[in-house]
Amino acid sequence: MSTSAKTSARERIETLLDENSFVEIGALVTARATDFNMKSVDTPSDGVITGYGLVNGRLVYVFSQDSSVLGGSVGEMHAKKIANIYDMALKMGAPVIGLVDSTGLRLQESVDGLEAFGKIYMKQTEAAGVIPTVTAVFGNCGGALSVMAGLSDFTFMESEKANLFVNSPNAVDENRKEVCDTASAKFQSEVAGNVDFVGTEAEIISGIINLVSILPSNYEDEVVADCTDDLNRAATGFESGLEDTKLALNSISDDGFVVEVKSAYAPEMLTAFIKLNGATVGVVANRTKVYDDEMAVAAEYEAKLTAKGCDKAAEFVYFCDDFSIPVLTLTNVKGFATSKCQEKHGAAKTAKLTFAFANATVPKVNVLIGDAFGSAYITMNSKSIGADMVFALPNAKVGMMDAQSAVKIMYADEIEKDASVIAEKTAEYEALQGDVTKAASRGYVDNIIQPVDVRKYVIGAFEMLYTKRQ
Repeated sequence: MSTSAKTSARERIETLLDENSFVEIGALVTARATDFNMKSVDTPSDGVITGYGLVNGRLVYVFSQDSSVLGGSVGEMHAKKIANIYDMALKMGAPVIGLVDSTGLRLQESVDGLEAFGKIYMKQTEAAGVIPTVTAVFGNCGGALSVMAGLSDFTFMESEKANLFVNSPNAVDENRKEVCDTASAKFQSEVAGNVDFVGTEAEIISGIINLVSILPSNYEDEVVADCTDDLNRAATGFESGLEDTKLALNSISDDGFVVEVKSAYAPEMLTAFIKLNGATVGVVANRTKVYDDEMAVAAEYEAKLTAKGCDKAAEFVYFCDDFSIPVLTLTNVKGFATSKCQEKHGAAKTAKLTFAFANATVPKVNVLIGDAFGSAYITMNSKSIGADMVFALPNAKVGMMDAQSAVKIMYADEIEKDASVIAEKTAEYEALQGDVTKAASRGYVDNIIQPVDVRKYVIGAFEMLYTKRQ
């Protein structure tokens, strides 16, 4: 039994996969090492159960580490089994799901153990952008194992007992676990941004099933399910979700389906998967508020791009582009965050997001839902960097900056003499430069639409772009 969660490695697989669908591979493999009396140690399956099965009828490959066998440590044969799973998954074009609960490198095998990790890393890099890979951490995932998690497309982490770390918190200078548990799910999801989903063991299993079910099996595949929702229905509630854009997504997605990714990290930038006409669509959206279940404001953010938010969004767009998943953006941004961190990383991370959107060849649709100011707006999937279709709500504003700020710069001398100039010139600037119709007249916005019509316009755009080749 696993010492971390009192659940066996095999039980985790059986809970994850469709009933009676698991076929084990390499069940008779044991450790080859003989140093340090290893020859007398029983190592069934060498501490990892590997095989294949079905998730909602779709083929997946899976490995689950067994911490009751040498702590689930990774040695030569342990790694060989995992590498074999990757080889088979690449041949068949199917996702790989890793269930991690391990003490790390098997010390008794030394250089063979190091070589073992290298083989796994190599297979993971071969899989990148070819098949989706998911890692779920249930126990310890430290040192070299943390790199395995980092190489995965998505990482799940059990909220209470799991640990993800390069170095143990107690090994960090002037720190200890009681002060700042850098290995905890909270730190790794909220501060480090290394974890996409956090929850109980049951929630993680359910979350993996949900995620894998909507992702393509490989870069040539596509996921299109029957749509039970009305394609032309009104997007009731979209307008009330312009601040907490997850609510807006609920109103336009088929049957309100939304899977948010990295929800705890840089929450001012929302990344999520939704369903439109049965097809999976990736979404990047600015967010200024978060509402709890009672619709009370739980958090507020500036309508500005942050370095962390740009990095999070860029990685998400890269994934969508790799697997031919269309991208929708909901834009409401006034500029860039003002902080020391932003000055240190902002330019590079904003450039990364700009490149991600500009380089992506999948269908790209943008909806301007609020302010769209300055180069921050350009970065958010604007027409000028490759958006195929751009829609805007009637109240959206597009320009260099908000009207009042622009007036204070352009008419600084006049304002010093007469402060009433601000109101007059602000109204004039808004009429001439800030109104969305100005952008539409230049062709930067394709259409101005009502909030209740967003669903049908976006679905129509993606339908038109279905055969896009670039």
